[in-house]
Amino acid sequence: MELYEKMLALQKEVERLRGERNAVANKMKGKLDPSERQKLIEEGKNLKDELAVLEEDLLKLTDELQQEALSIPNMTHPDVPIGGEDCSALRKMVGSKHEFSFPVRDHFQLGKELDLFDFDAAAEVSGSKFYYLKNAAVILEMALVNWTLSEVTRRGFTPLTTPEIVRTSVIEKCGFQPRAENTQIYSIEGTDQCLISTAEIPVGGIHMDSILSESSLPLKYVAYSHCFRTEASAAGAATRGLYRVHQFSKVEMFILCRPEDSEKYLEELIGIEEGLFASLGLHFKTLDMASADLGAPAFRKFDIEAWMPGLARYCEISSASNCTDYQSRRLGIRYRPSEPSATNPTKGKSNAATQFVHTLNATACAVPRMIICLLENYQQEDGSVIIPEPLRPYMGGVERITYIPR
Repeated sequence: MELYEKMLALQKEVERLRGERNAVANKMKGKLDPSERQKLIEEGKNLKDELAVLEEDLLKLTDELQQEALSIPNMTHPDVPIGGEDCSALRKMVGSKHEFSFPVRDHFQLGKELDLFDFDAAAEVSGSKFYYLKNAAVILEMALVNWTLSEVTRRGFTPLTTPEIVRTSVIEKCGFQPRAENTQIYSIEGTDQCLISTAEIPVGGIHMDSILSESSLPLKYVAYSHCFRTEASAAGAATRGLYRVHQFSKVEMFILCRPEDSEKYLEELIGIEEGLFASLGLHFKTLDMASADLGAPAFRKFDIEAWMPGLARYCEISSASNCTDYQSRRLGIRYRPSEPSATNPTKGKSNAATQFVHTLNATACAVPRMIICLLENYQQEDGSVIIPEPLRPYMGGVERITYIPR
């Protein structure tokens, strides 16, 4: 409020000076003595200089206020657990832990033995937290992406590939903060553009500043993209190998709908996620995330954490969020209700006021974490890895990954 009041006071001063400048300009139009004209010229020059300084201050203050406003999060659903991540509520538990009669390897060790990754070469080429996928891991990534797209599109979603560089303003309107101290966003120096951290951003922007017809809703998209994240402040055991990397492939679901339908579609997204992971035979739990772990745009968020035997813990592989109208207000995405107006009930065209849509997003497949789950849960005593049946047609019929000396 203090910043806002300061901006208002400065705005009033700027408007006052503009009024004085205009008054001087109007006086200059009449017949004047040379001395009086010179006096007005000097006064006008002083006002111009003073105004230039104050307008620059106002611009900086407005930008500062805008940054503060962008950090204000969405409201939260009344049923959201209050507190940190540990306060999140269990919604569902699916499957059971795989039993092993031999020492369990983590995905990092399995990948090394099966010649699936090269982190050392990637570190030399790009830096830490980058990787090369090799051999069967490349085919597995393509299989995961194609299988996921196939499964989701048959549920009525439109497939997309997206731009992976977007304007900073679009990222901010989606509720992310590229200029924050510990931002996850990579900005491109000398431009107003950034690399995307999720396809949610370019898909959210596809209908920016538009008015949709109610009959077109819901709009359901499933987007494949590469994602780029700084992983600022990331540390701990779960950073080894593929778990937390700077670049990865992901398939993201995104829905635009009427406000009264968003809770229904959140349930649909969660159901799709759970169905995909269950069909791969994964053991996982779905959590209703606590308020401190929602992120700015989310009104409500459900995470899915899968059991990873190598880490001996549950780790996040997916999330689904209802962002209500938080993003659509910033992006300017509205719809016009289709019912005829009361004054013209027979007319087909609606005169109803436009409303903001609700937006929802959910991860269908974050490839590196899915690879971790599959390698660790389907590892065999001989070091090979079984491919779950749904993926085999997308793997060219391959049923097992084994090391083939080259």
